[in-house]
Amino acid sequence: MTTLTEQDIIQKLSKVDEMAEIKDDHRIKAAVLIPLFLKNESWNVLFTRRSQTVQDHKGQVSFPGGSFEWLDKDLEATALRETEEEIGISPELIKILGRMNPFASISNYLITPVVGLLEYPYKIKIAVEEVDKVFSIPLNWLADKRNYEERDYMRSNNSIEKVIFYQEYEGELVWGITARILTRVLGLLFD
Repeated sequence: MTTLTEQDIIQKLSKVDEMAEIKDDHRIKAAVLIPLFLKNESWNVLFTRRSQTVQDHKGQVSFPGGSFEWLDKDLEATALRETEEEIGISPELIKILGRMNPFASISNYLITPVVGLLEYPYKIKIAVEEVDKVFSIPLNWLADKRNYEERDYMRSNNSIEKVIFYQEYEGELVWGITARILTRVLGLLFD
C-alpha cells in the first residue's frame, strides 16, 4: 500500500524550480514520460527495454520518449507522442502530473522528464523496431536506497564518471541517465 496520493505527486512536482533549468541551445531537446500507475494500491513505474535496432542505447532500460519535433506543441506533447509511438498508449489515457527540470546526457540530449499517470490496466502495442519489452517496477522498491548505488563507470573515451546502477529487478537493469532521472524524481516525491 502507498501513502503517496496523486495530489501529493502533483503538489511535490509543482515545487520544481523552473529557474534551475539548463539553458543549453546546442543540445537536442528531448522528453521522456515517467509513467506511474496504481496496481493493488501500490505505485509502479512503467519502463521499456530498447530494441537492438535503435540508434542509441541498444538493449538498455529507458522511459518512453525521444526528440522534440517541430510539430510538438511543447515537451509534454513530445513525451506523449513518443509514448504512443513506442508502446501504443494514447495521450488521452495519460494524465500529466508535472515535470522535472531537464537533464543533460552524454549523448548530446537535453532531456525533460514528464511524470504522467496511467489508468491500470492499460493496453500496450509495442513498436518492435524501437522496443523489445515493457515492464514495471514498484515505486517503493525503486525508492529503497538499498537497491541502488553510485559507482565509477568508464566510458568508451576512457573518461570515468559516477553512474547510478540499480540492482537487477526480475532480470532488468536500470542504470545511467534513466536511473539518474528516476532517483531525482524519487528524491522529490519522498523528500
